[in-house]
Amino acid sequence: MTHISPQMQACVEECLRCYSVCLSTAMNHCLEMGGAHVEKQHFTLMMACAEMCRTSAHFMLLASPHHRHTCAECAEICTECADDCERIGDMQACVDACRRCAESCRIMSS
Repeated sequence: MTHISPQMQACVEECLRCYSVCLSTAMNHCLEMGGAHVEKQHFTLMMACAEMCRTSAHFMLLASPHHRHTCAECAEICTECADDCERIGDMQACVDACRRCAESCRIMSS
């Protein structure tokens, strides 16, 4: 049985945390706040970020060599999501989770 490295396990955990935070923030906080929080571009970005985080975690848990590609894309989307959440404001938990995940995924994609 192939075991993943501690560094990869840490990235899986960051991805799953970011997935949870983005999805929960979008479905609860953003829907309750309305306005800019639910504008199509922002809301779609949050959903894409959550799904890409989940996908990257999945590929790493499979020990797929393709995880490098999913992690590279995940880092890009997480960075964009963090910037957009920061722009809108009142979503610091999402900003922080996205930034941590982006950094971890950048390492895993190299």
